[in-house]
Parts: sequence; C-alpha cells; structure tokens
Amino acid sequence: MARMPSAERRTQLVEAAIRAMTRDGVARTTTRSICSEAGVSLSVFHYCFDSKQALLEAAIETITGNYVSRVMSAVEPRATLRETVRAALQTYWDHVTAHPGEHMLTYDLTQYALREPGFEHLARAQYEQYVVSATALIEQVRVVRGVEPRVPVEVLARYLAAAIDGLTLQYLVLGDRQVADRQLDMTADQMVLLIGG
Repeated sequence: MARMPSAERRTQLVEAAIRAMTRDGVARTTTRSICSEAGVSLSVFHYCFDSKQALLEAAIETITGNYVSRVMSAVEPRATLRETVRAALQTYWDHVTAHPGEHMLTYDLTQYALREPGFEHLARAQYEQYVVSATALIEQVRVVRGVEPRVPVEVLARYLAAAIDGLTLQYLVLGDRQVADRQLDMTADQMVLLIGG
C-alpha cells in the first residue's frame, strides 16, 4: 500500500464511507466494509479516526460542505433578486435529482444518529450545519445583491434550511419533479419577500 499523508487517507476513508453508506445504509456499513471500499487495512482507519462516530461526523461535514461549495459558486448577480435566489436553489436541486442516493444517506445518517446512544449530537450537528450553510447562502446573496434582509439572518437561515429539508425528503419519497419545481419557485418567492430589496 502506497504511503499517503494522513489528511489524504482521511479523505479517502470519508469518500469510501459515503459510497458504502449510500449503497448499503448507515447501520449495515461497518468500519471493516469502509476499509474494504477504500482498499486500506483496518489499522489505517484507526490511525485516521478515533471511532466510527468521528468518521460519521467527517462524512456529514463533507456532504454538507460539498453542497455549500456547489451552491455558493452559483450565487452570482442576476437580473433580479428572485433570479439570483432561484438559480442558487436550482444548483442544489440539480444535485438532488442527479444523486438521490447521497441525499437519502443524509436522512439515514440523521435517523441512525438519533437511534444510537452516544451519537445524538451528530444529528444536531448535521442540522446546525444545514443552518450554517443556509446562512452562508443568504449572506452571499445579500452581498451580491446589496440588500439587507427584513428578518434576522439566523431566523431566515433556519426557515430556508427547514424548507429545503422538507422539499428534499418529499421529492425523494414522491419523485415528482414538476411538483418540486413549483415548490422551489414558491420557496424562492418567499425568500425574496423575507430578504427584501
């Protein structure tokens, strides 16, 4: 096995964990199966992570971080505030429709963390990360459009995180793209009203 810096090994294990959990579910994915997916020995896992809990936390941060990067790159000035907001939401949504398994994994991670003693804080951290992500998006829109929200950013971020979470789960269950598009339009309209400007 080629020597690799520990940061790269951690990334390798996190990506393998996301693939394995997306395919097999969180509860059925073991540290041994993650190592097999990554093509490394179990000792490499223990060198990089103290526990499966630490790996799950890193997986949640990675998934959410990827969403944030993707959406933030889409926030650029458009003709109107609504077009700016709607384009950012669409970037996230394109990923949902292209990679539904990864988004199902986020719900699986939440349920697993809530049911496993000692893991509850991971579910809270996951949802707080969603709020941090929504805050970053709102701040980016605010700066790009030069507007000040009509409600506190934290309140607006929690609303957006809850709305997107609900829309995502509904789409994963129903699979209706037309309904999802209409709901994204409504979400963009609501955000424009709340952001103002």
